[in-house]
Amino acid sequence: MAPEPRFVPRFAAEPPQEVAPYGRWAELLESALREAADASEFDDVEFDEIHWFPDRTWHGRTYVPATARLRDGRELFGLVSFHPPVDGEEPESLRAIADVTDDTADQNPEWTLDLCDEALGAWRGEHGATATMTLVWGVPMVPGGTIATAELADLCVDQCLLTGEGRFTLLAPDDYRGDLLDIKLWNIRGEELARESLYAEDDEE
Repeated sequence: MAPEPRFVPRFAAEPPQEVAPYGRWAELLESALREAADASEFDDVEFDEIHWFPDRTWHGRTYVPATARLRDGRELFGLVSFHPPVDGEEPESLRAIADVTDDTADQNPEWTLDLCDEALGAWRGEHGATATMTLVWGVPMVPGGTIATAELADLCVDQCLLTGEGRFTLLAPDDYRGDLLDIKLWNIRGEELARESLYAEDDEE
């Protein structure tokens, strides 16, 4: 096999391990997310239903992303992270972050994927180049998708099967040696249905 021309981490995170949170565990995650929302600088962060996305584990922490529609029409997005439990013990070091946007899919009918992202850390590569390890979660705005991929210069660096609700979570290196992430949606036949860049607005400018 020929040497790999692009030295970059691929499939760095564990695949999703758990079903959507429920019961007491869901209540614990919801409480942490609401506390983070209340502690934010945004006003009127009132919301009801939370949409949880597949978990991903990287560097000893599990990340469970979420979105929720605020009662004023904006959208809250965030995540809860923790050290995964060992031998049936309770998860440790529970942390949550939350942010708010008024740039929603309802206002952007041209979107093919509705994405949120959060930088989690860095990976140092060749000659001092650094990649931003980025958590991306979202839902397709077009039908027929079965799997989502994160690609860096057309190299697949992570993938995730869509849940029954059509949600996915990716964790991949971004902004490395001039290359930026593209998120792509594929159907069961391996046909590309949609793609979005995390930098669409910057590209347009």
